[in-house]
Amino acid sequence: MMIRQQQPKRGQMLLYALLLVAVVGCMVTLSKCDKPRAGQARAAGVASGGDTIDVAIEYSPVTYYTYDDTLGGYNYDLLRAISSVAGRPFKFHPIVSLDKGLAGIEQGIYDVLVAQFPLTSRNRDRYAFTRPIYIDQQVLVQRAVGAVHSQLDLAGDTLVVVKGSPMVERVHSLSREIGDTIYIRVDDTYGPEQLMMQVAAGEIRYAVVNKSIARYLDRRLPGVDVSVDISMSQFQSWLLRKDNLALRDSLDAWHATVKRDHKALYDNLQRRYFR
Repeated sequence: MMIRQQQPKRGQMLLYALLLVAVVGCMVTLSKCDKPRAGQARAAGVASGGDTIDVAIEYSPVTYYTYDDTLGGYNYDLLRAISSVAGRPFKFHPIVSLDKGLAGIEQGIYDVLVAQFPLTSRNRDRYAFTRPIYIDQQVLVQRAVGAVHSQLDLAGDTLVVVKGSPMVERVHSLSREIGDTIYIRVDDTYGPEQLMMQVAAGEIRYAVVNKSIARYLDRRLPGVDVSVDISMSQFQSWLLRKDNLALRDSLDAWHATVKRDHKALYDNLQRRYFR
C-alpha cells in the first residue's frame, strides 16, 4: 500500500535535512553499542555464568542511554541500585532490536530483558514478569503539520512498530475497534527512539512508541505530535524466561527493598525520569 506523505513547506526542508543527518549519526552510533564499556559485556552467544545476572537492556531515553562517557536511564539506574542491595553483579548488554533481546532470553544468553514490553495476559503465557516497575501507555508519533486527532482517522493508514513488540497486537485490536483496516509495518532494525527521529525527518509518517519515550523526545524533536493515545495505561515489567521464577522472585524482593530502605534514591529516580 502507498503511504500518503505530506509535502513539507520550503521553510521546513532545511529542518528535515538536519534531522535526517541526526538520524544517520544516531544509527551509526547505535550500530556500535555492543562494544564493551565499563559495566557492560557482549553476549558472545553465551551467558556469563556464576552469580552474574545478564541483563539485555533496550537503548532508549528512559531505559538506557549514553551521553559522552555517562550512562543513565531509569531502568539502568534502578538496576544498579538493586545490584548494590543484592550484592550480585549485573552485566548490561545494550540492544536496539527488541527481537534480538527476546531471542537471547529464549536461548539463555540473557537472564532479564528490560525494554518497552507491556505486561499483558497474552504475554504472561509466554514469559515470566517481575512486579510492575512503572506505568506507561502507547501513543502515536506523527508530524504536527496535518496531524490526525483521533484513532478513527487512522483507517487505511500504515503504522510502524518495532519488531517483536506487542504493539502489533494492540494495533490489530485497534483496527477491529474502529471497524476498518490499519496496516502495520514492522521495523526489524531500529528501536523506538530512531522511529521517532524518522518521523521528525519525514522518513515515515506514523510510528507507535511508549508515552514515556515520546514525551521525553517530544521536547527535543520540533514539529512532532504525540497527543493521540493508542492504548490505555499498561504496567511495564522486566521479562524473564517462563521457568526462571527464582530470579523473578529475587528481583521483586530486591526492588521492594530499594523502595522501602532507599526511599530518597527511589523518589529521586521517579522525579528525574517521570515528572
